Amino acid sequence: MRLSTASFAAAAAALFLAPAAFAHVTLNPDKVPADSFSRFALRVPTEEAVPTVKVSVQLPAGLDEVSFQPEPGWKRTVSGRVVTWSGGEIGPGEFDEFGLSAHMPATPDTELVFPTTQTYANGKVVHWIGAESSDAPAPRVLLEAAEGQTSTTPTPSAAAKDDDEDGSDAALWLAIAALVAGVAALGLGIARWRRA
Repeated sequence: MRLSTASFAAAAAALFLAPAAFAHVTLNPDKVPADSFSRFALRVPTEEAVPTVKVSVQLPAGLDEVSFQPEPGWKRTVSGRVVTWSGGEIGPGEFDEFGLSAHMPATPDTELVFPTTQTYANGKVVHWIGAESSDAPAPRVLLEAAEGQTSTTPTPSAAAKDDDEDGSDAALWLAIAALVAGVAALGLGIARWRRA
């Protein structure tokens, strides 16, 4: 069976353009000043073919004066540091946001983690509790040094910066070389296909 030029080009493009990663439950924004009053949106997408019907999040220790934005159609309950929204629905291919506001701890360079569970109408529960690099990372926020605060992260030396730049240059050239090799292989494939 022969492929048309358009089909071959589309297949080749698919090799170079990897599909986007699945959406995750996230906290937005993901960086705020330490010792500040900040507002967040817990963004929950539905990735299954059935609606999301319940969302629970465990608030990290150290938050003060926590308040919540009313979410029409959802009932909110609070048990200790665990907040649960239930009774509503987030349809397949849709997302919703649950707003909250709190005073942040005065600890710059600290990452706050918000372990979350998402329950679907079919009973499936997704635990968004993993590391940032995992398939189901927990929502998290980084506390940055506010104006007038000092960061607790040491400033890298000039030598370390130079090493980082050298590493970045090497990675860039390797990526360019891989791209050139891929384009060359694609050209050879098209030439062979035309001769066949």
